[in-house]
Amino acid sequence: MVGRPPPSGATGTPEERREADLDALTQALEEMLHEIGAHTGALYRLTPDGQTLEVTVMTGLPREFLQPWERVGLRAQIPVADAVREDRLVWVPTEKDMVREYPSIAVALPYEFSLAAVPVSTPGRRYGGVFVVWSGPYPPPPAGTRDRVAAAAAVLGRQLEHLEQIAGQGSPARRDRPVCPPAPSGTAPAEALGAMVARLPEGMATLDARGRLTYVSPKGAALLGESPLRLLGVQPWTVLPWLDDPVYEDRYRRAMISQQPTSFVALRPPGRWLTFELFPSMSGITVRITPAPVEPDLVPERPAPTGVSLPTRAGAIYHVLHLASTLTQAAGVQDVLGLVSDQIMPAFGAQAMVVLAIEEGRLRVLAHRGYPEPIVEQYRRASLTSSTPSVRTMVTGVPGFFESEKELYQLYPSAVAPDDGMSSWALMPLIASGRPIGTLLLAFTEPHPFSVEERAVLTSLGGLIAQALERARLYDAKLELAHGLQEGLLPHALPRVPGLDATARYLPGTEGMDIGGDFYDVIRLPGGSIAAIIGDVQGHNVTAAALMGQVRTAVRAYATTGARPGEVLKRTNHLLVDLDPDLFASCVYVHLDVAARTASLARAGHPQPLLRHPDGRVEVLDLPGGLLLGIDPEAEYPCVELPLDVGAVLALYTDGLIEAPGLDIDDSLAALGGELAHAGARTLDDAAESLMAYARRTNRRSDDVALLLLRLTGEAAEDT
Repeated sequence: MVGRPPPSGATGTPEERREADLDALTQALEEMLHEIGAHTGALYRLTPDGQTLEVTVMTGLPREFLQPWERVGLRAQIPVADAVREDRLVWVPTEKDMVREYPSIAVALPYEFSLAAVPVSTPGRRYGGVFVVWSGPYPPPPAGTRDRVAAAAAVLGRQLEHLEQIAGQGSPARRDRPVCPPAPSGTAPAEALGAMVARLPEGMATLDARGRLTYVSPKGAALLGESPLRLLGVQPWTVLPWLDDPVYEDRYRRAMISQQPTSFVALRPPGRWLTFELFPSMSGITVRITPAPVEPDLVPERPAPTGVSLPTRAGAIYHVLHLASTLTQAAGVQDVLGLVSDQIMPAFGAQAMVVLAIEEGRLRVLAHRGYPEPIVEQYRRASLTSSTPSVRTMVTGVPGFFESEKELYQLYPSAVAPDDGMSSWALMPLIASGRPIGTLLLAFTEPHPFSVEERAVLTSLGGLIAQALERARLYDAKLELAHGLQEGLLPHALPRVPGLDATARYLPGTEGMDIGGDFYDVIRLPGGSIAAIIGDVQGHNVTAAALMGQVRTAVRAYATTGARPGEVLKRTNHLLVDLDPDLFASCVYVHLDVAARTASLARAGHPQPLLRHPDGRVEVLDLPGGLLLGIDPEAEYPCVELPLDVGAVLALYTDGLIEAPGLDIDDSLAALGGELAHAGARTLDDAAESLMAYARRTNRRSDDVALLLLRLTGEAAEDT
């Protein structure tokens, strides 16, 4: 496969040539699956704006299984988007790894399978990406398998390049094809097979890859209580009311994705229980149907139907679960709106979006995408008293689905915007805590018939987005307050002291946390000496930020009285115990005599400082320490005095610099020491930037980082 060139010299109409190229892409994808032993794959292509991935060809499973990810934003947290965005191979070997790394996919596809994704490109051009699926766990491959995956992706890249040359930059054609291996030669005649199956005591049936019945034995039809002619060619849960439950469709999906046998028991009214055993392959599923050995007393009662209800497919339920899981990752308002535009909008194939909200009695555009500014301005000028679909949806709480311009303008002759260039619209009310807070509008350039399932998913999604927005607004308000506290309480500049060079840095934690209790300070003391403090208050909220200010103020007050380091920490500890804030703080206090070139240090449950000697050697200062501040009013804090050479760098830091999930503290501390040894020879500002760059290289930090560097320059000794 790797050596096969892309098709060239094809003749015929443009449509025929495009079909030929799609056939070649599908064949290349199938050969890739065969080489690596996978059963399903999909090729995504980047849209011309380079911000969205959409499926071009798929082979193996039915296209419906990919519904939540038909179109995804490049920033979406899914394997194929990560592979394309970061230009790397993404390997998810087990179901547990999927839960840990991609929880929204694990919610939507809770089955046993493994997955790999790889970018598809040619030299100088990125086209998209491809993912492949194995049944059950599949451990990370050796280098040879990785090379085969990369080589197969390169072939797909060359063929995509050829397809683009023929089809231009328009919307890519799409194709999906279930894998159906040819029947082996010498297959027995259908009559003989039918007679053989008819002699079996149990019922037999076969489903194709899309879940449609292709065969039902007479015994199977009798057990199902339906005519074979009515069953053939349809999905059983669409024609048998007692199987119209997402639980049963889920078993079919589980068998197809995991390629492992599964079974379930269902009640055929009025009281007959049946066992269904599913044996999957990539061409479909063989089903064995037998009476279930269930004792009458153990049969659970099913509630009688209370009215007519519309069926909800398992795929629709998992679609909502996936999008709901995605929304839980959003912290602030902009995070929610970004997910709506980057993932939810592409998932439904919408070309434009507007999110409207009520703020202070006025209509406000929170976010928009796909509309030109003049159209967005029309939405901004709309009032809450205007008779427009968006306002009507917001006020009544009733979603609106308009499949054509005619349908829209019959109901709303003065709809905003009357000339937006779109052909279909879906409007979902955003209702949180029982009150309307806005409207989500999705618009489509082509007429878009909204199925029952799609309407149900979109309506459910409106409620989820509203709840996420309401939560995000509260988060943003608290964040703004706490950030203001933190900005006001941390020093804006460090004092200039002859003979001493000092610099500090602060880096907020990742994962949406922009506040914390980390603090630092440098204080001039009588007699020309200084005090340096660094500490960390437990928590990442307003309370932590406020307590941080109290601790910093207390240390500063006690330091200016001339108290020794141990006494300063002891008094501060008494204050925190008396305040009883249910939070603790760690701290390192340094009294530095610049003229005598000595430092006295005391530590309260804080990481050990580092000392870089002028010769480049880095030492971890093994200081005896007391308990965290705020625990025991009788705690003592020993003081240690040590000499400092001119050019030595004392590094004080908070635990966010050395602690991260999966990192060993000793290894992390050794790595930090190596970074300081290398960077300490430069200016102190350069050294601080180097250490913060080291912190940024640690992925998914969960804590803030504060850093304070001190270096003796020798100027004080010369002045004296």
